[in-house]
Amino acid sequence: MLSVSIIVPCYNEKKHIQLLLDAIYAQTYPIARMEVVIADGRSTDGTRTIISEWCDKHQDLKLNLVENERQTIPTALNRAIENASGEVIIRLDAHSHPYPDYVARTVSTLEAGIAENVGGIWEIKPGANTWIARSISIAASHPLGVGDALYRHGKKAAYVETVPFGGFRRKLWESLGGFDESLLTNEDYEFNSRILQSGGRIWCDPEIRSIYYSRETLRELIRQYWRYGYWKYRMLRRFPKTIRWRQALPPVFVGSLITGFLLSWNPIIAMLLIFELLLYSTILMIVGLVLSIQHNKPFLLIGIPASIASMHIAWGSGFLWSLAGRLLKY
Repeated sequence: MLSVSIIVPCYNEKKHIQLLLDAIYAQTYPIARMEVVIADGRSTDGTRTIISEWCDKHQDLKLNLVENERQTIPTALNRAIENASGEVIIRLDAHSHPYPDYVARTVSTLEAGIAENVGGIWEIKPGANTWIARSISIAASHPLGVGDALYRHGKKAAYVETVPFGGFRRKLWESLGGFDESLLTNEDYEFNSRILQSGGRIWCDPEIRSIYYSRETLRELIRQYWRYGYWKYRMLRRFPKTIRWRQALPPVFVGSLITGFLLSWNPIIAMLLIFELLLYSTILMIVGLVLSIQHNKPFLLIGIPASIASMHIAWGSGFLWSLAGRLLKY
């Protein structure tokens, strides 16, 4: 039976870290064949105390807490793997909660030789019990918000371009040279792009499931998606052929709005801008109405349009800002 190292990048996760550790401890895979390596970016909210107290109560599961001095996700992943001993590496997030058979299914799929990197489906849950947090969680798993990202709403197992929490053999990480530490986000997509370029395969199985807790407020959501868009452009500079339609639409949309506002002195362009905004708003309102009826939650009529618009505009703006930085060299 293969040994498994579960690696977790972590920073100020007091609210979620014990939920994750409890979920790992509840795995059906033998505890004696697992270890957890948490790369902590010098948390200041008591996260490390919670981890230490949890370890005292669960000494049968090996847990190693390592320093992530640079406080970025790719450095956390590399430091964790460097301190890991498992033959299989499974990356999880401090905001995640894997199903009990998550590790067992991932390992069995790798052993079957189906793919070099194996992942599953996110079940998006609200990060707080507020109407906007609940709206964000639904928007973050809706095709209008995230496009054709199968790991958010896929129903059938398939080969894909990326998975969020991959499970792979340590030898693969070594052969590819680890995660790219120059990227502060999109490090997993970039790593998966190199897997595909090397002839490897990536498999998404909806039977491999984890719960992921989405952001609590629109402000947090906007910051998250702006960062995603900004670093997506940096990643695409290296792998331009990996761009997908869902990634191109937000910057095109935001670019059209900026252009329309700048040229709105022209009556024709002003009318086109108004039409675009009305069409976009109408689509969002229809989706919000449908979801509010499906979930019997009236607040989604406002929450869904606000959440999806925040995701689109923040992602597109971050992408364009990164592009502008490249062109203007600032």
